Amino acid sequence: MTNKTENENGVPEWAIVELQGLIQMKKGSDGGPALVGDLNYYGRSRQPVLVLGHHVLAGKEVKLEQPMAVIEKLTDDSTKYRVRAVVKKKLLFKSRPKPIISNVAEKL
Repeated sequence: MTNKTENENGVPEWAIVELQGLIQMKKGSDGGPALVGDLNYYGRSRQPVLVLGHHVLAGKEVKLEQPMAVIEKLTDDSTKYRVRAVVKKKLLFKSRPKPIISNVAEKL
């Protein structure tokens, strides 16, 4: 997930996306980074909404009890690590996805 938020130390703040179920990728995906869907926030309450293909999921933002750090081991030394990001919240999508229906005119 791409997020432009940073804390006071300039470290990016990321969020965990928690889904119930299984995401199936199209054939031919090599297992590398892939675009899964579009994440947006709507309304005054800033409710997260995730669009996956022809489905939409409404979620909620939940603060984690304990923040987590995403760290990267530096290759030049076996005891040095770099903090890549801090995770303080998760986006929880626990309801069933709703289909996005488009109106298609029938030929007469």
